[in-house]
Amino acid sequence: MASSSFYSWFAFLYCLFLFTASMASAQLTANFYNRTCPTAMSIIRGGVSTAISRERRMGASLLRLHFHDCFVNGCDASVLLDDSATITGEKTAIPNANSIRGFEVVDTIKAQLESSCPGVVSCADLLTVAARDATVQLGGQTWNVVLGRRDSTTASLSAANSDLPSPFLDLPQLITEFANKGFSAAEMVALTGAHEIGQARCGVFKERIYNETNIDPSFALSMQRNCPRTGGDANLAPLDSTTPTVFDNAFFRNLVNQRGLLHTDQQIYSGGATNAQVDRYRLNSAAFFTDFANAMVKMGNLSPLTGTNGQIRTNCRRPN
Repeated sequence: MASSSFYSWFAFLYCLFLFTASMASAQLTANFYNRTCPTAMSIIRGGVSTAISRERRMGASLLRLHFHDCFVNGCDASVLLDDSATITGEKTAIPNANSIRGFEVVDTIKAQLESSCPGVVSCADLLTVAARDATVQLGGQTWNVVLGRRDSTTASLSAANSDLPSPFLDLPQLITEFANKGFSAAEMVALTGAHEIGQARCGVFKERIYNETNIDPSFALSMQRNCPRTGGDANLAPLDSTTPTVFDNAFFRNLVNQRGLLHTDQQIYSGGATNAQVDRYRLNSAAFFTDFANAMVKMGNLSPLTGTNGQIRTNCRRPN
């Protein structure tokens, strides 16, 4: 009886989460800035294109910024806030410190938006659109972004430390972490495909390349050359060793060959329930692109501030 009550209560809370998320996203529209800032999308797209032309890695950094924003109290640009006398930001959280980047790119784009349309386009919308445009710039599929998010005036260091999935989780834990945000295991696998691009620090994959057994020996050896047993924790390696700056499906082919760089990456192809989906993506890039785009739309709708909640920051690093 107690077990039945628990699951009924859990089901109620999950339904409430979905209802709240859908109500918030219903206030977002595709044409939100058509009248107030018709140049907004072209400004963001141009800023992203310029940044990636200077450094292709920046595409992955912008995509990651959006993820690290939305998984912490929703897509509200809280990740962009600097520490101040009244705010302890999220940039120094364990998953973020010396890791997330791209703030200067956001600053540049925001300054252009403010010049064209002062006080109109939110930093949260900027991040959401930039993640999409960065993916497209590197070869991925586009998706429709609804707009109208507003910016938070606070951040949460504790939530950033607790809500962002660790790179050391096993598959069941990984599935649970994403389920806590309303994502299915299939959506989790699709979103992990963001690791088609980007790099990771030696400190987060050192244990895997020296001590795990479900890894291709030649791949482990090649990674060890730039990631010694002692020191070198800040050294970088591509998450996709085949085409590290192209958004394709090589990441999933690498997993099948036990060439996943992170422990969590290889976990989604480790004999568990997600193996079949990885096999599907490695053989069908179109299927991956479609599922990734759909999952990104869902992520962009995680608990946005809308209406009179929050504000439109004129500087993404601090409240007005």
